[in-house]
Amino acid sequence: MAVEKLITQHIDTWTSALQTRSTAGRGSNGKIDLYGIKKLRELILELAVRGKLVPQDPNDEPASELLKRIAAEKAELVKQGKIKKQKPLPEISEDEKPFELPGGWEWEKLGNICSKLTDGSHNPPKDNGSGYPMLSSQNIQNGLIDFDNPSRYVCEDDFIKENGRTLINGDDILLTIVGSLGRSAVVNDNTKFVLQRSVAVLTSGLFSNYLSDYFKSMTAQLYFIENGKGTAQKGIYLGQLSQMLVPVPSLAEQKRIISKIQELMSLCDQLEQQSLTSLDAHSQLVETLLATLTNSQHAEELAENWARISQHFDTLFTTEASIDALKQTILQLAVMGKLVPQDPNDEPASELLKRIEQEKAQLVKDGKIKKQKPLQVISDEEKPFELPIGWEWVRLGSLCEFVTSGSRGWNQFYSDEGSIFIRSQDIKFDRLEFDNRAYVKLPLDTEGIRTRVEFGDLLMTITGGNVAKVAIIDLDLEDAYVSQHVALIRLIYKTINTYIHTWLICEHGGRKHLLDISYGAKPGLNLKNINDLLIPFAPQKQQEKILKRVNELMSLCDNLNIVMQSAQKTQLHLADALTDSALN
Repeated sequence: MAVEKLITQHIDTWTSALQTRSTAGRGSNGKIDLYGIKKLRELILELAVRGKLVPQDPNDEPASELLKRIAAEKAELVKQGKIKKQKPLPEISEDEKPFELPGGWEWEKLGNICSKLTDGSHNPPKDNGSGYPMLSSQNIQNGLIDFDNPSRYVCEDDFIKENGRTLINGDDILLTIVGSLGRSAVVNDNTKFVLQRSVAVLTSGLFSNYLSDYFKSMTAQLYFIENGKGTAQKGIYLGQLSQMLVPVPSLAEQKRIISKIQELMSLCDQLEQQSLTSLDAHSQLVETLLATLTNSQHAEELAENWARISQHFDTLFTTEASIDALKQTILQLAVMGKLVPQDPNDEPASELLKRIEQEKAQLVKDGKIKKQKPLQVISDEEKPFELPIGWEWVRLGSLCEFVTSGSRGWNQFYSDEGSIFIRSQDIKFDRLEFDNRAYVKLPLDTEGIRTRVEFGDLLMTITGGNVAKVAIIDLDLEDAYVSQHVALIRLIYKTINTYIHTWLICEHGGRKHLLDISYGAKPGLNLKNINDLLIPFAPQKQQEKILKRVNELMSLCDNLNIVMQSAQKTQLHLADALTDSALN
């Protein structure tokens, strides 16, 4: 099948196979990878180096003649003293060849087709601050060379010294050989620069763009993976690199292949742009329709808008981001008092708040908690939206026995066993989840009793990139304590903790406010920020109805997610199967 037909006849597969990059926690909108188009790019390159991208021309000079000329040119350079004579590389056995080549092509080792194959400086000079750029592997990305962000600059003397060994010229190939292996680019301008050890420079007898594209193919990438050494950072030695097999066509076919690759990659660029535009339009549509729910003025209007959207669930909520947006809209409707009808017969929230205040006063009187400093009166300007009748705005601190955090220096008590130590990384988007549990042995003065966690407590991260994530302790942890990066929030009535948690994880509610104040000049939250946080407090019966409805709708979202993941998995398998079929 011609590649153009392979693309056009299966356009839906290439453009529909999407993959969400994993991110930390539910509700964190992951970026989407255009997996199908990525596979299509890989397929084009692999077909090219297997001789299946363009037709062979029987009138082309066979590659064996080209290889003879390359060998003769290298011998002449040795004779002139311009390069050193290299040790003969072992003959290629049949077992080594990754696949069968078309007639007129030849397998040859990279070391035999290169007159220059060396790496950059193993002992780079100090940064001069200005002068000639010294590039590392990070400067080779997507087939391009980034001169704007070099690892350092070197002076004239250091440039002459470093360049004396690599002698980089136009049409040379740069190849990353430490860290992320196998990224390549062709030198196509006159910028003078030098290299660090993580980049190799090659001069070959092939068209540079053909060899650079070969390095990007699946066959070459597999070689880098299999032959990369090291644990913390993979690297491939020049000796091993020189043993790499290269499929060599005639120069005429190389030229046709390069032209075809450029044509098809341009088509992939167009498909990619169309897919991104379509995804963006889909996202805007979802956002607009969900906004009609939150902007509904009353329960009847909300029901109408919900009915209109629910008819198109199968086309609207087809990505993880769109389903997360629906979940957040449900939470927002819940805390705004729009998710369930109001009942004028419900006891107003003010009565529940009075009982909480009385309970708190009794705990102070009994010496069980300390008396709290008066919280600031809530002004109308602070209130983010209008609440239904019977609701009240309150500060979180007024609902709590206390808000505290772990002491500094707890990490000095780390142990292989003992009390569970809850760190910020253990709190995901809305839950407690241990990847690896940490333990501490309590100091003799048991200072840590102050931060001992109880069932039903709320835990909030207060520093770092994980800031303002909140979990309810719904596990029996027996003996657990929090670090200095985690706030422990203990409510007077544990019966309201799930409702409060709903507000705290709402992206347009409590979480938004906390993020807004934490991403200032000094990222992080202090205990005053948490105590002062406004809560849209619903009557007790309303809270129960809201949570019941939230659970029902979250189950619906989870089902949508299962359907979406299943469809996405099918598309990924189709893209893989189509790629395998084309190659075989």
